[in-house]
Amino acid sequence: PRPQSQRAAALGVLFALIMLLIIYSSGNGNAVFPYSRLRGRARRPPDLKKWGVKSGYLPVCGNKTLTARCHQCVIVTSSSHLLGTHLGTVIDGAECTIRMNDAPTTGYNADVGNKTSFRVVAHSSLYRVLKRPQEFVNKTPETIFIFWGPPTKMQKSLLKIIQRVCTSFPNMTAYVVSPGRMKQFDDLFRGETGKDREKSRSWLSTGWFTMVIAVELCDAVHVYGMVPP
Repeated sequence: PRPQSQRAAALGVLFALIMLLIIYSSGNGNAVFPYSRLRGRARRPPDLKKWGVKSGYLPVCGNKTLTARCHQCVIVTSSSHLLGTHLGTVIDGAECTIRMNDAPTTGYNADVGNKTSFRVVAHSSLYRVLKRPQEFVNKTPETIFIFWGPPTKMQKSLLKIIQRVCTSFPNMTAYVVSPGRMKQFDDLFRGETGKDREKSRSWLSTGWFTMVIAVELCDAVHVYGMVPP
């Protein structure tokens, strides 16, 4: 029918315009992608530092409370955009370096550095990280691990796995995101998007969690490898 063909044409034009906007944004390294326009109206971001770091992370092994504080942090993503950049020395020069999941440094030191102050790990990546202790646990024993995931999963088998690994590596320091903090993450998502995360069946990425955690722990945050789109 004609109305359906018109609707398809309109959607095609809209898709093309959005893709052009993304391509333009990606090509301009200094441009900031206009997320507020897509949202309809800008919202005042919440003061994440008021949430209280100590109550949000439950110790599994190591220090009893997460008291770490950094003036300057860098987040190093798992993106291939960092290959060939030779930013390793700059990244390692930061006060605190935050990495995600099982992103390795061995073989990529020149581009991504080697220092790891924090490693934020999703419940779905826990096995991949812990089955390679020589890369992620022993190599940088000063690393603080922060594991996140649905409370029902973290409180059962996954938590026991982390505890067993801690027994094998006494110098390991690990925390899990508390159920209360996970709820606050959902509240933040609702405040930014106007949608209920569970009802909309949305899944938050490790990059999203890492960004929020970095804002809590750091006074200034620089991100490497996360493209605007």
